[in-house]
Formats: sequence, C-alpha cells, structure tokens
Amino acid sequence: MDAVQRLNALLVEDSKMSTARLTKAMHQIAEITVAGSADAEADAMAAIERRSVHVIFLDSHLRQGTGLGVMRALATAQRKPLITAMTNNDLPEYRNAEFGLGATYFWDKARDYGRLPTVLYEICDAVQHSKHY
Repeated sequence: MDAVQRLNALLVEDSKMSTARLTKAMHQIAEITVAGSADAEADAMAAIERRSVHVIFLDSHLRQGTGLGVMRALATAQRKPLITAMTNNDLPEYRNAEFGLGATYFWDKARDYGRLPTVLYEICDAVQHSKHY
C-alpha cells in the first residue's frame, strides 16, 4: 500500500454514541477516512461490497445480526479487511470466537477508549505492511 494512501474504515456499530466517538477519533488521525457506517449485519455486508474498505470496526451485537455473522461471511472473501472486534462483553468466549473468525484486534468499548489513538495508529501500520493492499 502506498505510504500516502488513506485507509478506508467502515464502522459497524448500532450505538450512535459509539459511532460518533469513533468517527471523531478517526478524523483526528490523518491516515484514516471513515468510508461509511452500518448498524446491521446485512447493511455491513452491502457496504463492504460497495466500497474499498481496509479496516472494519465491528461491534459484536448489532441492530440486526451480529459481528460474528459479518466475520463468517467475510471468511470466504477474496480481499479481507483488517477487523477490529468491539464489544462491551470482554469475556474469553467472545474474544476467542472473534479471533477464531479472523479479528486482528479485540477492543473492549468500556475499558479501551483511552487506548483508541494508539490502536488506530497500530491499525494504520498493520494495514500499510499488509500484503493484501
């Protein structure tokens, strides 16, 4: 990936407050563009198909469907965006399931908001060094 190319991020989150906080934080990181948002599994898959997405911030529980459903659907995709799984349920079962389905990062929304800038820069670095883009 070209060093000056911006990363397209898709926010898949049913909480308007969390979406607003993530969007605000991403606007402060020069390398990230919020390419869109979705609050349901089907809408997320449609957005992924319509856009070139480098990274997805994916909540576990959506208005309709789940983040795990999105990850299962992406398992067969040719081009897979980097996935940051987000949840308020930091239980080992969630963490293991999400990493098992391809999440690169696991982020506890209640505990990890203070780490958001660091995580965003880590994601930028990971995508820039990925052979997928």
